[in-house]
Amino acid sequence: MRIVLLGAPGSGKGTQAKKLMADKNIPQVSTGDMLREAVAAGTRFGLKAKSVMEAGNLVPDDVVLGIISERLAQPDAQDGFILDGFPRTRQQALDLEELLDQMGTPLDAAVLMDVDFDILLKRLTGRRTCSLTGKLLNVYFSPQEELDACTSAGGELIQREDDNEETISNRLEVYRENTEPLIEFYRKRGKLTTVDADGTIDEVYERFAAAL
Repeated sequence: MRIVLLGAPGSGKGTQAKKLMADKNIPQVSTGDMLREAVAAGTRFGLKAKSVMEAGNLVPDDVVLGIISERLAQPDAQDGFILDGFPRTRQQALDLEELLDQMGTPLDAAVLMDVDFDILLKRLTGRRTCSLTGKLLNVYFSPQEELDACTSAGGELIQREDDNEETISNRLEVYRENTEPLIEFYRKRGKLTTVDADGTIDEVYERFAAAL
């Protein structure tokens, strides 16, 4: 099972990928993790990425693709993989398609975690961490007794600095401009599968697993 995960920030891609990874015993290949691992391991492309990152620049697509090819050649990815965070643009999708064809491992599907933008805003702007327990909560979706348990024990519900409405609206706008065109890209290739990602983690996972 070789899939690309698509979806806006807050759509639950990472959470669902981790459940699928445990269920099917295939790796979740996240671009950020891969970059860090390749740099730490000192691979050919990792060393290239390191010099670019140290100069404060964005890692170019050809280096990211090189790191992906190194990662997908590892034994744990032979039965499949979940690509999360790449591709983000149409050009990256074309480059990835070419790379996977060369490796003889074409994609089975691109899975879109589909959630209304107003729900995404609430998921992201509502995120809080209990200062006592470190538990992640949401002022819109968590049960009131869980929120009260933190505050009545003397804790605070802390919001991350970048979880404000303006920053999140910008992130969603960037996603709309750059990444949403990938939905049409994969639809035209007959690879797109859409999952309704609104609901509890388990409800969404049931739909996700069924779609695959």
